[in-house]
Amino acid sequence: MKWTTVRGGLSPTVVAVLVLAGAAACTSTGEQPENDEHRTTPVSLTALRSAERSTGRAASARVRSTAVMGPALSLKATGALGWGDGLTGTLTITYTGGTTAQAMRDLGITSMEARYLPDAYYARTGEALAAKTGGKHWLRYAYDDLEGLGAGANFADQMRNITPNQSVRLLLDSEDVRKVGEETVEGRRATHYSGTVAVGDVTDSGLRKQLEQAGVTTESVDIWVDDRDLLVKKVEKGRTTTGEYSQTAYYSDYGTEVAVEAPPAHDTADFSQLLGRQDSGSGS
Repeated sequence: MKWTTVRGGLSPTVVAVLVLAGAAACTSTGEQPENDEHRTTPVSLTALRSAERSTGRAASARVRSTAVMGPALSLKATGALGWGDGLTGTLTITYTGGTTAQAMRDLGITSMEARYLPDAYYARTGEALAAKTGGKHWLRYAYDDLEGLGAGANFADQMRNITPNQSVRLLLDSEDVRKVGEETVEGRRATHYSGTVAVGDVTDSGLRKQLEQAGVTTESVDIWVDDRDLLVKKVEKGRTTTGEYSQTAYYSDYGTEVAVEAPPAHDTADFSQLLGRQDSGSGS
């Protein structure tokens, strides 16, 4: 892609917000006090391993989630994701509250479309930001370029680890995973599991690095698994170095077709080039 001059520049804060929203739509990190409302029983890890395998083999699902990141941002997301051959999918992300959401609204942005491909993440910026990117409506974030962006969080790992079986993997690393009981989730019978994971016990080195960089010491995870061993709901609540975090996500229509294409090259700006132009402009 041949780059032309950026008119008016693009704030790195806006760039970070667009990435953060995409990551937060489907993933979370944090710590939470143990919930004593339910009587729980020990659980065999065999059930969780079966859920991890079944969810992984399903390769795609429809997703509906809400997330809150302290006073800065709350959002909701809907769409579909695939993970059979790298991460793919499309989500519509709506900013629902917080100081950052207000800043985005001041730019005329209340929602965005996010597209996930195996090598990069794309965010549709809208007309207000397009005026600052040479008329281009999409920003492209290569995962390799996202290292170190935003309060020490490893966004590259976050964006690659937003699939539902990640929560199951975390519970497999928990020392206190337990079966809460049988419940109904949106009309489906499901088994509720809960556990607290110490970051030092996380076996996935990339995920462990992500949690450590976010300042997390423990993470609490609740999941609901249906009679086909598929994850239908997860709830995560906690605290990172940037504040409290909570997310609720629902998964349905496993195996759904996920068709996604990169936006047209002529309408797409690369975020690393944008920031390079911004830095050059500020130094001249």
